[in-house]
Amino acid sequence: MVYIIVKQTSLENIAPEVIKRIAREVADIKANPPEGILIIEDESNILDIQAWIQGPGTPFKTGCFRVKLMLNSSFPQSPPKGVFLTQIFHPNVSESGEICVSTLKKDWKSEFGIKHILLTIKCLLIVPNPESALNEEAGRLILEDYEEFSKHAILITKIYGQNPDIVFTNSEGSNTASDDKKSATKTIKAIEKEDGNQLGKSSVQKRSAESALDGSKTTKVTLDKRRTLRRL
Repeated sequence: MVYIIVKQTSLENIAPEVIKRIAREVADIKANPPEGILIIEDESNILDIQAWIQGPGTPFKTGCFRVKLMLNSSFPQSPPKGVFLTQIFHPNVSESGEICVSTLKKDWKSEFGIKHILLTIKCLLIVPNPESALNEEAGRLILEDYEEFSKHAILITKIYGQNPDIVFTNSEGSNTASDDKKSATKTIKAIEKEDGNQLGKSSVQKRSAESALDGSKTTKVTLDKRRTLRRL
């Protein structure tokens, strides 16, 4: 895997009130972690924000993925950059780990906090958007053959996403497909409530989410996606 190398913004470039806000948010996430998210605290550098994330009800559900947020000197007026440090096969994550999600781009709001960003990234595992793909192969497979995409994503997750040493203090603990779907739906509703927007607004993205949350619909969804692709 190729990693993105970005120079970390130094503390002296961040306003004191912003540093206090970040420290407060990180402490809150650590004390009250969202389901399937484990913050990695670096007391020596509050700007080094990393976390482990699970993806319930998806081809990524057996793994945990390390992500990093890189804040710049204009945060929170401008969004941080987000990268996956764990390799993942996902349409909205480039081979170098760069994350493409509208919340960290055109839909960014200065009131969004660290928790909101991490929940958004988790939702991206549940609701991929093949219409805005950084990984073209993953995007193409979701549209043409979701079952094949799922197999590839599961394989990459088994190779790179296994870390038995990571213990989520507020894990989903899902044992069935029904539990996975409930957990995933709960995550989506939480981020929609904070964001004020509906995830999976496009028909293609909505069907991608449905196929991830309900394997019994895979065949029908795949056929629908092929018809959609032919119309593009």
